Amino acid sequence: MDVLVSHLPLVVILCVGIFVQSAAGFAAGLLIVPSLLWFDYTIPEAQCALLVATIPQNLWGVWSLRDSITARQVAAPGITRVMFFPLGVMTLQLLESLNVATLRQIVGGFVLLVTLAIMLFRPRPRESLSPIWAMIAFPLSGFFQGLVGMGGPAMVFWVQAHDWGSRRMRAFMFAMYLISIGPALAVLYMFFGQRIIWPGLVTAILTPLLLLVTVFGLRFGTRLGRHRLRRVSVALLLLIGAAGLAAPLITPG
Repeated sequence: MDVLVSHLPLVVILCVGIFVQSAAGFAAGLLIVPSLLWFDYTIPEAQCALLVATIPQNLWGVWSLRDSITARQVAAPGITRVMFFPLGVMTLQLLESLNVATLRQIVGGFVLLVTLAIMLFRPRPRESLSPIWAMIAFPLSGFFQGLVGMGGPAMVFWVQAHDWGSRRMRAFMFAMYLISIGPALAVLYMFFGQRIIWPGLVTAILTPLLLLVTVFGLRFGTRLGRHRLRRVSVALLLLIGAAGLAAPLITPG
């Protein structure tokens, strides 16, 4: 219990992020990672917590939607994404020499750009895309997952450009996340060692609570309506992104 109290900001932010993800269908990483930076967690620590927090959700998603996707459909995209994760982590290792305010600004700028893209990008769904788009989307997804712990947007845009049904879209995304969790945690440990262990363990202890939050989030999203929650979530992300950009003014040095 003392451990959870000492990591109270982590507990609260993870619950809020998972709740929003369950209710609105997106935004866990975009909300959790930059928020944890304001409570003196590093990007690797925030990444580890986020990855562990999503394990139950992704396992359940792949299992419950297993009839909507095949291993062949996710193998190449999943492997490509994992291959570029170490490059993102190596870049993150270089960025860690920067001061905290600058890192918050970089992450905030990324969140702001992605949120604006979510608002403005409306791809016309089609049966198939040129392979070149996959060659762009999945390496970028892996790289940004390693760099700032937010590799979902590039995949989401690629998926939304297909005329797939909701079940197949969700199954694909759950599978992509699940494939990368083990390798991502291993690479983070190789580069950053023991410092990622405690956030991961605390998050694992929180698994029953996060599952409960997921259930409430799903019910709340159904009751209030996803479109309305999406607008609220986008507004929140815009605020988080703007705060990150202003970080040098708020916390200079």
